[in-house]
Amino acid sequence: MTTTSTLSGRDRAILRAVAAGGAELQLGTEPDLFFDGRCCCDQTAAHYLVHAGFIAAATLGAVGRRVAAVLTPAGHDALGAYALAA
Repeated sequence: MTTTSTLSGRDRAILRAVAAGGAELQLGTEPDLFFDGRCCCDQTAAHYLVHAGFIAAATLGAVGRRVAAVLTPAGHDALGAYALAA
């Protein structure tokens, strides 16, 4: 499992943006992340955060469909742990 010490500043910024709302995942094996309809500038980081279990789709959907993105409990824990360490 990934620890918060391995999260970059950009990773944490993406997690905070997802937590703020308005994020979507385009479903697929490498789900792409969008904020307010615009593509996230670092899809590599977005893919990492999804595969590491920090971000997930809020609902099921067909491949290629965009659905709301949410933080998982691990994503919330990662942000909380970083806030305590900072």
